[in-house]
Amino acid sequence: MAEFHVATPEDIRSGKVTDVYFQRTKRILEAKGMDRRVKAEFVAKGLPEGYSWGVLAGVGDALDLLEGLDVKVRAMPEGTVFLPDQPVMEIEGRYLEFGIYETAVLGLLCHASGIATKAARCKKAAGSKLVVSFGARRAHPALAPFVERYAYIGGCDGVAVVKSAEDLGIPPTGTIPHALVLIMGDVVEAMRAFDDVVEPEVKRVALVDTFQDEKFEALRAAEALGEKLFAVRLDTPSSRRGDFLKILREVRWELDLRGYEHVKIFVSGGIDEHKILRLNPLVDAYGVGTAISNAPVLDFSMDIVEIEGKPVAKRGKPSGSKQVWRCPSCHRTLVVPCGRSYVPACSCGEDYEPLLRTMLLDGRRTEPPVSARELRERVLEELKFVKLEEEP
Repeated sequence: MAEFHVATPEDIRSGKVTDVYFQRTKRILEAKGMDRRVKAEFVAKGLPEGYSWGVLAGVGDALDLLEGLDVKVRAMPEGTVFLPDQPVMEIEGRYLEFGIYETAVLGLLCHASGIATKAARCKKAAGSKLVVSFGARRAHPALAPFVERYAYIGGCDGVAVVKSAEDLGIPPTGTIPHALVLIMGDVVEAMRAFDDVVEPEVKRVALVDTFQDEKFEALRAAEALGEKLFAVRLDTPSSRRGDFLKILREVRWELDLRGYEHVKIFVSGGIDEHKILRLNPLVDAYGVGTAISNAPVLDFSMDIVEIEGKPVAKRGKPSGSKQVWRCPSCHRTLVVPCGRSYVPACSCGEDYEPLLRTMLLDGRRTEPPVSARELRERVLEELKFVKLEEEP
């Protein structure tokens, strides 16, 4: 049976998913008896174009990989909003104990943080409006639960894939596909069939751009289902949209004029945080696909900053172990050498608090794993302190 060209958890834990130069470095250090106790930190020197902040994600997965090794790990809590040049995690231990895992740990952090950050940006743009992850079809299916887990943690209100929702402990969210409308031959027949077959707790959302003008299909669906119709969804291809805001305005006007003010407008297809900001005046819910599944990764690197207790680093990298202090009131941050005994109070009057906490000690977790729901709540709280670049 095909395995779809993906690494297994055993492949990752055995160190096979590593760049070959780490394997060769391990052989050399073992042969020369040169194992050393080091501290290595994880930092993003920059962020994707247009980003001023990131959401840290994948920490729990990284801890799962490192658990049982003779290492100490300090990290910011997963879901923390961070800035460029701030250390988000540090591993301390003998290099040969963990060096082989640099590739895998970076992959976990970079990919998860990229997805969570894009989802957070979309949710920040949408505010109280719903954002649902529709991106699984744009990624390898083996990664669908990974993509949607971090989309949810980043702030998405729901996910579309059944397996992803099962893992998260939430119901999957969806509407109807064009395929159902095409096979049934009509949006009204499709929605009546949906209403006959699908359990009543699932919201009725009609896809209204298959055969006719969007406003006419929206009205026909509303007339057919009445109060049962929760929303109409527009997924019109960009090649046929014209002035999408004008189309949405027409749909909203015609629905309201006929007493269907309760029917919400749901849009999907090419949606990202920038389009959300433009569409917010008329839209109640968003399905975000490619923007999340194909989100730019956050470019963390792992760099040694201390060897046998002495600060050392490559060119362009500040040496020494560090702590990130943040004001709980205004979220102003400081990066200082680890162990500094005095950190001044913030200018707002509050005392700074350390962000890097010990998560693994001697290879054992210092606190239990945090649920995806709790991580999402943390992200939403963190988002209160940041803005999107185009927000006033």
